[in-house]
Amino acid sequence: MEIATGQWLESGEGTRWWFDAGALALDFAWTGAINGEHLETLHAPADLGVWLADRFPRLDQSIGERELSDALMLRAAIAGLAAGAATARPATASDIDIINLFAATPDVPPALAGGSRQAGAGAVRATQALSAIARDAVRIFDPDADGRIRECAAEDCGYLYLDTSRSGNRRWCSMQRCGNRAKVRAHRARTNGLKVSGLQVSR
Repeated sequence: MEIATGQWLESGEGTRWWFDAGALALDFAWTGAINGEHLETLHAPADLGVWLADRFPRLDQSIGERELSDALMLRAAIAGLAAGAATARPATASDIDIINLFAATPDVPPALAGGSRQAGAGAVRATQALSAIARDAVRIFDPDADGRIRECAAEDCGYLYLDTSRSGNRRWCSMQRCGNRAKVRAHRARTNGLKVSGLQVSR
């Protein structure tokens, strides 16, 4: 099942910006903090329900503290592997075990629309959604995968993402955020350079 990636995030200053981590598992990891970046968004089971329902439309909203606890455990494991992959640090066995455990449970079965029977078209349980997220984590962290998990090139940013660009040269977490800041700094530097050059010539 193809799931669109990306989500609106909010900084500590209250600024909202669009961030596409390039993978469902990494988007899920960024509902909390990695490397001290970003704010917690899954405060209660209802918050988890809203996030999952945006990606799994047939989600069963009967989500309790147990499902939230499982989700936070899976999220921490994904965040740990992502931080390690971005810095070439070996993954911990405990994080791998947690992801494998969730990935081993039944996930959301694929189904074609338009049939006369309801098989595969029922409500999606939170455990199935978490399994789908874990399987996506297995895909992106597989040692034989491309391994293009990057850290934003901005010095004051720690956001991680899967570089899915064809050329493999994505530099910024978001063009709305760090990419735009870099353009502003570059423009300012060019402008100041021209001013300095003009003063030197007039002398």
